[in-house]
Amino acid sequence: MELRTNRFKRDLGRRQQIGMFSTLGGAVTTEVFGACGFDWILLDTEHSPNELPDLIHQMQALAALDVNAIVRPAWSDMVLVKRILDAGAQTLLFPYIQNAEEAAAAVSYTRYPPHGVRGVSGSSRAAAYGLIPGYFNKIADEICVLVQIETAEGLKNLEAIADVPGVDGVFIGPADLSASLGHLGNATHPDVQAALDDAFARLQAKGKPSGYLTTREDDAARRLAQGVSFVGAATDTSIITNATTSLLGRLRQR
Repeated sequence: MELRTNRFKRDLGRRQQIGMFSTLGGAVTTEVFGACGFDWILLDTEHSPNELPDLIHQMQALAALDVNAIVRPAWSDMVLVKRILDAGAQTLLFPYIQNAEEAAAAVSYTRYPPHGVRGVSGSSRAAAYGLIPGYFNKIADEICVLVQIETAEGLKNLEAIADVPGVDGVFIGPADLSASLGHLGNATHPDVQAALDDAFARLQAKGKPSGYLTTREDDAARRLAQGVSFVGAATDTSIITNATTSLLGRLRQR
């Protein structure tokens, strides 16, 4: 059995990829959205009821559809990351990274010694239960580390974070960044938008792939036009609630 190629990592920086966040914790809903043609779907454990068995079921559903799965750990934690990697995740989005040291620690959690501190198991799902020859020597090439900047402190250290070896892309999280800049719940505030524009320009100047999440179509289109590498255009909840309330609104006006 061969190790699965990480197509998201292969395409990162080569072409723009459009995705969404899956937060409801169910393999069936993840499968439905996976069949719609997204390039990637992020399986969230930071702000969602997802647990490890849920992640495995959702990754199985996406693998059958040939959709790239990204997993966001609840925190940049060695034990959480070890379990998610052993479950088969190849691309991770680490939340709340504020400096180069935290970014380097995140990378180390994804690498086996002597290059990192990932615990060793040759019989995990990631290693096809021991059926992938040379798994330990191959897997680092298929692991993709994305770090999430979502504070003013993180923005200040943006270039240093982007330069950390093993960091493949930098995601700017608008919700927490808005709060950090004093505009909780208002990502459209001019100060927040200016900070986002500046961050993406700085990443583009370094040639570092960048990422973003929004639930507004016009915002997603703007960031794609701006050259952001991977854009989350919705969440499962935003798609469902927007479509449902729009339908009800139209019917009740008849």
